[in-house]
Amino acid sequence: MRWDGNRQSDNVEDRRGEGGGGGGPGMRLGGRGLSLGTVAIALVAGWIFGINPLTVLGLLSGDPGAGTAVQAPAQAPPANDRMAMFVSTVLADTEDVWAEQFRAAGSSYQAPKLVLFRDSTPTACGGGQAAMGPFYCPGDRKVYIDLSFYDTLQRQLGAPGDFAQAYVIAHEVGHHVQNLMGTTGKVDGQRGRLPEAQMNALSVRVELQADCYAGVWAHHAQKARQLLEAGDLEEALNAASRIGDDALQRQSQGRVVPESFTHGSSAQRVSWFKRGMEGGRVADCDTFRSRSL
Repeated sequence: MRWDGNRQSDNVEDRRGEGGGGGGPGMRLGGRGLSLGTVAIALVAGWIFGINPLTVLGLLSGDPGAGTAVQAPAQAPPANDRMAMFVSTVLADTEDVWAEQFRAAGSSYQAPKLVLFRDSTPTACGGGQAAMGPFYCPGDRKVYIDLSFYDTLQRQLGAPGDFAQAYVIAHEVGHHVQNLMGTTGKVDGQRGRLPEAQMNALSVRVELQADCYAGVWAHHAQKARQLLEAGDLEEALNAASRIGDDALQRQSQGRVVPESFTHGSSAQRVSWFKRGMEGGRVADCDTFRSRSL
């Protein structure tokens, strides 16, 4: 992926030196943290840390202010931190793409913050933890990531590559786009009204749309800046496949339970990312009206 020398976002907050920040293993994780971290949930959190997987996956609603804490002044990442430079560059690129998409639709894009943390950190959605994987919190409009997740992505899940890492960020920014468009609020309005199986199915549509939005970003980033190198697209598709609910369940429990899916199967995640990537059209990402996922 050709990213060196491109613009870096100023919307990156580095909390890695704050030593956690109150989100310990037993802390309630209220709110809606939309998370790509099905990975760590399936493999780690539910069994080792005793965290309720439904809560971590954002399937329970809660007080938007729960778990917040007074933060020290936001710190920018060190200038020589190459991984921080990478995520800052990817975030900047999503800002450019989505600003143009919103402008074309007669609106204005409000960029999210991206928070780097280690182990745990307070958020407006409750206590965020590394075990959750990367996630987006609508309550404070921030994307959260412990960069050690990328080691998990490569070593445990077999999804290496910088474009796979970029896809992770673009997916979470996709949740921010949903929040700005009002999709998140509409879905949250259904919580407590629908049976668990139907809520899970609705969550799948949320996640697949975020995958499609990640593809929309990739399409326009490639068109404008020629970011992709040989093998990059395959890296992203491989990552999408590796974090499908069926793949994760098969790896963690040896069997697949489709009615418990919350993010979509490997085939679905690949398909919707490709749809966004190939067409670059936001309108193509309406998973909620699609009869077939």
